[in-house]
Order: sequence, then C-alpha cells, then structure tokens
Amino acid sequence: MARFDLQQYGIEVKEVFRNSSVPVLYELGLQQEKGTAISDVGALMVYSGEKTGRSPKDKRTVRHPDSEKNIDWGNINIGLDEHTYMVNRERALDYLNTRPQIYVVDAFAGWDPKYRLKVRIICTRAYHALFMQNMLIMPTDAELEKFGEPDYVIFNGGGFPANRYTSEMTSKTSVDLNLEKKEVVILGTQYAGEMKKGIFSIMNYLMPLEEVLPMHCSANVGDSGDVTILFGLSGTGKTTLSADPKRKLIGDDEHCWTDEGTFNIEGGCYAKAINLSAENEPDIFNAIRFGTVLENVVYDSKTRTVDYTDTSITQNTRASYPIQFINNVQIPCIAGHPENIIFLTCDAFGVLPPVSKLTPEQASYHFISGYTAKVAGTEMGVTEPQATFSACFGAAFMMWHPNKYAELLAKKIKDHKATAWLVNTGWTGGAHGVGSRIKLKYTRAMIDAIHHNEFDKVSFTKDEEFGFQIPESCPGVPSEVLIPKNTWEDKKQYTEVKKKLVSLFNANFEKFKSNVNEAIVKAGPKVS
Repeated sequence: MARFDLQQYGIEVKEVFRNSSVPVLYELGLQQEKGTAISDVGALMVYSGEKTGRSPKDKRTVRHPDSEKNIDWGNINIGLDEHTYMVNRERALDYLNTRPQIYVVDAFAGWDPKYRLKVRIICTRAYHALFMQNMLIMPTDAELEKFGEPDYVIFNGGGFPANRYTSEMTSKTSVDLNLEKKEVVILGTQYAGEMKKGIFSIMNYLMPLEEVLPMHCSANVGDSGDVTILFGLSGTGKTTLSADPKRKLIGDDEHCWTDEGTFNIEGGCYAKAINLSAENEPDIFNAIRFGTVLENVVYDSKTRTVDYTDTSITQNTRASYPIQFINNVQIPCIAGHPENIIFLTCDAFGVLPPVSKLTPEQASYHFISGYTAKVAGTEMGVTEPQATFSACFGAAFMMWHPNKYAELLAKKIKDHKATAWLVNTGWTGGAHGVGSRIKLKYTRAMIDAIHHNEFDKVSFTKDEEFGFQIPESCPGVPSEVLIPKNTWEDKKQYTEVKKKLVSLFNANFEKFKSNVNEAIVKAGPKVS
C-alpha cells in the first residue's frame, strides 16, 4: 500500500487506508467495530452507536463577513464563532491522532465535471469509509493520481464528544461547517448521514452563487430523454415513484439544475429500510448485497437474515449502496432539463386533488411551503392529521433564504418550459379515519399520464381556493377520484376541513412573506 500521510492537518497517524477496496473495509470493520456482521446476502451490517439519525439542533455554521450576509440565520442555520470552531476542530484532530489507523476517502460530489467538488473524508471507522465510497462518485485510478488538494475536507471525530462547557455547545454532539476554511468537523455522533448531508449543505450554499438550483429531490429520465424531478417529504412516495421500471433513475435524493440540464450530486443511494420487501420495492431490495452498508438493522444471530420490520434499534434503518446496484439507471447520472416537476404530498386531510397543474408562481409557493400531513398517533384519542411544512422540501439543508431557491426554480421552469404538478398520494373520500389512501396504481397512472402528455388532451377545472387546475379525466383512473369533493359523502365537512388546510398554509407562509416576491405570495390559497 502506497504511503499517504495527513501531516498537513496535524494528523500523525502512520497507517492510513485511502480509497480501500470493499473486501479490505469489510475485514477491518469486522475485526475492529463492535456489532458489525455480514448479512445472509453479503451486506455489511453496522451499528452507528447512540445516534441513529441526524442531530439538526447541533448543526452550526461559522459566521464570517464573506458569507454571513447570504445565510438565512435562525433555528436551522445556527451561527458559531471562529474560536469555538477551532476548539472543536482541535478536539477532533486530537481524537483522530489517538487512533491506530485512519481512513481517507477522496472522491467527487456532483456528476457534472463543471460543478463537481473534490471532497476528502477523514474518519476512524471502516463503516464510515465504505458508506462514503458508496455515496460519493469514486475517482478512477488516473483521476485519483491527479486528485491533488480537495475543495472540502470532513474531519469525522464522531467517536469523541464535544465539550458541553465550550461556549455555544448545547450537547455532546456538534456538526460544524466552516465555508471559508472549507471544512466540516463532526463530534459526538457516528451516524453516517451527517457526512452525506454536510456535503449537501455545502452544495446548497455554493450552487446558487453560480445560478444553479440545488434540489432535495429524486429524478428519472424516459427513453426520449424527458426528465422528471420529484420533490417530497418522508412518506410521500418519492423513492417508490422515482423507481419506475419504464424510466432510468438519475438519482434518489440530491440533484442540481444547471443551464445545461440536471445532474445527481451523489454516487449512491441511502434508502430507508423499514418494512422493506421484495414485493413492494424490488429495486432497493435487490440492491442489498456485497458492498451495501445496512445501518442499525436487526438480524437473526444464526442465519444473519435481516428483519426489516423490527425497529427496536430505530425507525430510521437504512441501506447505502452505489447507484450501479440499481438495474435501470442513467450512468453517468446526468440528463437534460426537466420537462415535469412533481411535488408529492401525502394529504391526510383528504382535500387536495390526486393530481393538479400549477403555474410557475404556484410552483414556487408550494416549493417554499413544502407541505405534507402526517397521521397523528392514537395517544389521548387524537386521530386528526398533523400538517408538516418543510421549506423547499428540505429545510434542514437550505443555507439561503427559501426565496433564493424558489426564484431560481421559477426562472428555470419558465426558461425551459417545464410543467409543475402537485400529486397527492394521501387520502380520498374523507380525512384519515374516514377516507382511504389513494391507490398506488392510480398515482402511477397519473404520473404515466404526465409523462405521456395525456393531460394535454383533457379539460381542466379550477380549484376555487388553491387556484390550481385539476384534470377532469385520466386514463386508468375513475374520474370521480380526481375531484376530491366528489369523493366525500359529507360535503359540508369537506368545505370545513379544506378551509382549515387553507388557513394552515397561510399561517405557515407568514414567516416568508416579507422576503418573497409578491407574485409568489399571491399564488397562495385563499378562503373563498
């Protein structure tokens, strides 16, 4: 193994494993990391420790005159002073220096060479190295030889805690981004997703500076080169609907829209594994094999068979694998301009239509809103749905004010004549508890109709409150399903519930109004 040292960072560890092969990382992980095992299909099963999900309240960005005017400071983008950052950085480096060996991943974020970043991950666990080799775009031997200095470095000292007595620290966990030093420091969490989303946050800051729109979405492409982008929060069907056997997957989570087209930021997928089955999600199920990382799953100690229904460790069980493990995939993960933008929502109130067409301004409004509704728990007899709003369908990773991304989206939709759609995968015939979930086959038929331009041939009706256009017919879908009011027995109740949802949208949008273009504000729903 060629010697590779990290002395430029003050890391003196002699044994450095850089871009190691999968078998080497398996061997080291199995030897040295507690709870690591091989599944019956060859995946590496790992345990992330105490933290089994991201820690958004512990994420900090260093305030600096060069960037602070661009950042939307608040509960999501929390500031940090340079001195505290250096204390945490030193703590991470001290920890890295106590390790017998270090892992380095040198790879790319972004499939488009014009925009891609060279990223260096420095970590202490074989599992973290394999995870990032799956999630980034790995260089060829020739590219690695010419890799040179990285654009950004992640120091993952997550096996060691932050000092809670350090100013501005709120817990033993701290994920700190320094845009000027081009570094991320991780302390007190070994959840691998922090590295992935750290890079996404960087791209969310850098890309708008070049008039490129970074997006928390999935994307696929048809045989004729027509690209569709699907936005949606957890539980809306984004992963399921983007894995379409008739179309090639560009990526499942993070993309950019440039003047040339669309590209995936990542080299792999990080899929939820809860209740995974070969019947419901064959693409993901079949991608789990040698080279895949299975995070925090429960398995049979004798057979090493995974029980995907067991969430005793966490609800957030995950599988990380290179995108090539999916059969029908676009490699390289680059395509043209999107023809269709689909916002997925799971409306448990049952009042949004299963499919509707949006103007560019309405698209910006729904993009900023990022709405879905979760079914409430049964505690204390509460069965009413709960509205969830996440700006740009990924508020936790947006560095600028949501309006920055919304205006970029509106401009690109207009410039490239894309059509925006709102697709409700939630309830019909009444709210949760009365109605039923819209059939997946109907949703697939509507998305097929979008792809085949079937809605160009039908008449539309305008929704009085939301203002969007609802198609009156769709191949393979009973026409009464398309107009929500027609599916409710109690029409008066429908009107009341809809009025409530409109008021929830308006209340949520209040905090954005002062910074948002007037045309976008006016595109919101109104109580008739």
